[in-house]
Amino acid sequence: MSSNTTKTPQGENSLASSVVLFVLMMALFFGALYSLSFLSLGNPWPMAACLGLFALAFWIPQTITGRSDSAGEN
Repeated sequence: MSSNTTKTPQGENSLASSVVLFVLMMALFFGALYSLSFLSLGNPWPMAACLGLFALAFWIPQTITGRSDSAGEN
């Protein structure tokens, strides 16, 4: 007889906190895209804001919240 027991992941976020995190990171990402609408040859700051917001949108979930290393837990 084989037993089909599934382990529940420990330490995972709840659905509500995952949705909030997703919405915040998408807001950063879309803010980065929106900043490009102000880009011109004479003003480099919208590109700097775009790169900063874009980097934060990927860096925060992967390092601060620790979501980059959750694939190999099972």
